[in-house]
Amino acid sequence: MESNRQTVSDGIIEMTQRPLRVLIVASHPVQYASPIFRRLATDPRVKIQVAFCTLQGAEAALDPDFGVEVKWDVPLLEGFPWLVMPNRSPRPRVGSFLGLMNTPVWGLIRRRNFDAVVIYTGYVYITFWIALAAAKLTGIPILFGTDAHELIPRDGKQWKLWIKRLFWPRLFKWADQVLVPSSGGVALMRSLGIPERRIALTPYVVNNDWWVERARPANRSETRGRWNVPEQAVVIVFSAKLQPWKRPMDLLQAFARVPTANLYVVFVGDGPLRRELESEARSLGVTERVRFLGFVNQSGLPATYSAADVLVLPSEYEPFGVVVNEAMLCGCCAVVSDRVGARFDLVREGETGFVYPVGDIDALSRILRALAADPCAVKRLGDAAHRRMENWSPQMGIDKTIQAVERSVEG
Repeated sequence: MESNRQTVSDGIIEMTQRPLRVLIVASHPVQYASPIFRRLATDPRVKIQVAFCTLQGAEAALDPDFGVEVKWDVPLLEGFPWLVMPNRSPRPRVGSFLGLMNTPVWGLIRRRNFDAVVIYTGYVYITFWIALAAAKLTGIPILFGTDAHELIPRDGKQWKLWIKRLFWPRLFKWADQVLVPSSGGVALMRSLGIPERRIALTPYVVNNDWWVERARPANRSETRGRWNVPEQAVVIVFSAKLQPWKRPMDLLQAFARVPTANLYVVFVGDGPLRRELESEARSLGVTERVRFLGFVNQSGLPATYSAADVLVLPSEYEPFGVVVNEAMLCGCCAVVSDRVGARFDLVREGETGFVYPVGDIDALSRILRALAADPCAVKRLGDAAHRRMENWSPQMGIDKTIQAVERSVEG
């Protein structure tokens, strides 16, 4: 790595390394990423510049998956240097290949003011390809990756699977370092033929301190009182968009097969399946033990998790599932399908939670039945889940990211 300063002391010349200048290209402000950017901004090993493609998330806008207008109620643009690049797209939006066309990223990279470029947009936007081409032509190391742990696409279409099998090995060979957030992602990259030295496990983390500090004073009894849920009940929480690939109906149907009066389920989130779920709850005769809270903003989630005991994430497509981090930090154990990426590193079978085959409602029901029958075991699992998060921290994520940048610069 470069050094740019000499210090003379008693006739001895010492070379001091300057911080690495890193451009981070991000699609939009995300409530999980901003705290990490703030920490990176204070780390003496790097000097970062974040370039957003759009400010969606920091500004109120309709979220098509939640089906409601969303503006996160935590600071997303404070504590780190950022800029927003003009978007030349005729229809600017996140979620469309043509929706992010930030042509100024070309000049930003080509000016050679950075030692490395980290792209957090994914390859599904034109901006990614502009940044990739600019970095390659300029000779600047480039880091990018995926949060996937398998090739199966969200919609399950076989033609997409075949394209990924052919394209992904070539795509990720262009990265000087491939960033993946779980050990499942590491295994996927190995299977694609990416050399071990170019795979970096940069764990998917949240701001642990923020969650713990806000969960600690949460009044569990008060929250349950608002929900009209008994103090001694075992409470399951589902926290996600009510979309088909999240499979909330699996949870509702598995829950209905456990007639125990002290088991409740709380759905946190909104989306197109809400009315169907409410109707199914009536048909199954479980409305007295089911609660629908709708969309809950970030600041309200610590108290919500703290009033629950078990997080269930039944998704058929879930590259990681950061709600697992959130819930475990607040003392919930986690029950997840075998398509949830967090299972590789956070869900330890019988210790911090359980994993079951996606779509197997009988298997999920058996787990819920066992948990409902043993509240003491639920408490032990929740305590172990909280402890597990001590070693899956923001500092770990920052250290791993900086190490990956250093390896890319060293070549």
